Amino acid sequence: MAELRDGFIYLVDRAKDVIITGGENLYPVQIEDFLRAHPAIKDVAVIGLADARLGEIAAAIIAVKVGQTLTEDEVNCFCLDLPRYKRPRKVIFAPVPRNPTGKIEKPKLRKMYGADTLIAQQNGL
Repeated sequence: MAELRDGFIYLVDRAKDVIITGGENLYPVQIEDFLRAHPAIKDVAVIGLADARLGEIAAAIIAVKVGQTLTEDEVNCFCLDLPRYKRPRKVIFAPVPRNPTGKIEKPKLRKMYGADTLIAQQNGL
């Protein structure tokens, strides 16, 4: 996705990865870069999950460094420096899959944590 700033166009993310939440465009790479600054986070991926009210919400899949601990509350507190609409609404602690070239496998994450999968988990199916 392109962003116009100071008369220049910057590519900030893939168009298919853009999360539209409540009419605002979120670029996962910006949120991922912010979260990677946390000392306990080894790796992170941000994907969009369906939401009845907002259309989509940002979900952060976080891999914690070995020997470190991290809670959802700590992540939420760390994210207070982000604008409210950019803060992840869901935090999932799990490995972040990457392909052999090191790219995050977001289609795999969307399939693993998509709305249908999460609803099934919540209902014990």
